[in-house]
Amino acid sequence: MAGFVSFVSSGPGDPELLTRRAADRLARAEVVLYDDLSSGPILALAERAELIPVGKRAGRPSAKQDAVNALILEHARAGRRVVRLKSGDAGMFGRLEEELHAVRGAGIAFEIVPGVSSVNAAAAVAGLPLTRRLTARRVQYVTGADVTGRLPTELNWAALADPHAVTVVFMGQRSFPELAEGLIAHGLPATTPALIAEAVTQDGQRLRRGTVESLAATLRRDGPSTWPGLIFYGPLAAMGDVAVEMLDA
Repeated sequence: MAGFVSFVSSGPGDPELLTRRAADRLARAEVVLYDDLSSGPILALAERAELIPVGKRAGRPSAKQDAVNALILEHARAGRRVVRLKSGDAGMFGRLEEELHAVRGAGIAFEIVPGVSSVNAAAAVAGLPLTRRLTARRVQYVTGADVTGRLPTELNWAALADPHAVTVVFMGQRSFPELAEGLIAHGLPATTPALIAEAVTQDGQRLRRGTVESLAATLRRDGPSTWPGLIFYGPLAAMGDVAVEMLDA
């Protein structure tokens, strides 16, 4: 008998931000294939499960996607209740489509459990609304890395340089200096507010604020940190009493 696969969104890593459905699926799981960013206290909820790390981190040895797909199918075909635990929200830059294609092709039943995205968690920690009446008319998400780890070549520069949009860059610490050059060349003011949020809700959480120009200069000088981070830029509201480091102008 074939098993069942739950693609569970773990949020930013804080167990208190899991949905009740996510917690239930972890408690009933027989095997959990987890992302690196989903490790830690959340895994304590999977008391009966075999835990298998399959995470991917930039610049580190990582599981190949074909191998991850094969593990999902192997355990599901053995009749096990499988949880594929994915960081943030499963459908956001998490290669969910490839894993869905594998289970659909094998005729295995599955479900997707949505969760708190790292974007919403970071904005909440920073005390930021993602939209602002009259000044931030839309929010857009973009990846800062293609399959080679470099800045994607086919970017909609007009949209990304829109001064009335809040833009969130995933996996962009390495490529942001190059992205910032393109944004400024396409009309985005160099003084546009920017924020980098790292390890949100986890030990090591860090918020740094400046401008597109100063953040690019900092990342060019220091390189990316070892923590996962999101970059926000656009008409960001003031963060009030939230603890934040200011980047050099």
